Amino acid sequence: MKYSGWPEPGELVVGEVDEIEDFGVFVDMLEYEDKRGLVHVSEVASGWIKNIRDHVNVGQVVVCKVLEVNESSQQVDLSIKDVNDHQRSDKIQEWKNEQKADKWMELAFGEDVSDEKFSGVANELLAEYGSMYAGFEAAAIHGPEALESTDLSDDEVEAVVDTARENVSVPYVTVTGYVDLSSPNPDGVEDVREALQAAEGNGEVPDEVDLEVTYVGAPEYRIRVQAPNYKTAESQLEESAARAQEAIEAAGGEGSFHRERKTDEE
Repeated sequence: MKYSGWPEPGELVVGEVDEIEDFGVFVDMLEYEDKRGLVHVSEVASGWIKNIRDHVNVGQVVVCKVLEVNESSQQVDLSIKDVNDHQRSDKIQEWKNEQKADKWMELAFGEDVSDEKFSGVANELLAEYGSMYAGFEAAAIHGPEALESTDLSDDEVEAVVDTARENVSVPYVTVTGYVDLSSPNPDGVEDVREALQAAEGNGEVPDEVDLEVTYVGAPEYRIRVQAPNYKTAESQLEESAARAQEAIEAAGGEGSFHRERKTDEE
């Protein structure tokens, strides 16, 4: 998606060098429709520049900082030297992500999707998440709930969610812990079984979380949690262990949680 307006001073933009002169470099701003900027020779690189072509080439993709925008004269002054390596890397990744999101929009609504339709959906994702890519990522993780507060129609939400779940690689983290569960009661095996069911959440674990409880070696059981981020994963692990302990203790048994495996064999 290309923006129809103008960039703001201080903003980082991705551009392609399309003309080089002794006094500076003309850059086609790839994120904005029909917008071109000038990087003065003094803003190409730090220090004295003997030959500007030693620093940039036609067709090169660069990240620039917007210094000044004059809409009346259709002029945008840019700087390459004011962008550090970290900023350049992050901005390029952001730009690549939005290119992916453009393709996902075509997959969701067809290659012949109208500009009006494309812009309408894109603007809703931008307003809610700051970028189309972030909107698709949220839809992949949380499903329709991620788009509840937008003005998208049910059909549009379904198209975005289905496309996101088929195409977005969601970053997940995995954490593991262990619970020891035992019961002195005659039906202690049933007590442990119910405690394990409680650990698994009884169907109440969030959709974006994958929680699995497996047998290691009596009385030890492994709880493995996969979630979109570390905070959620840790929280779900602790809640799972707490449910198991509460259930086994309510039955007159004992339960404890630990992070490292105790038994020697699985």
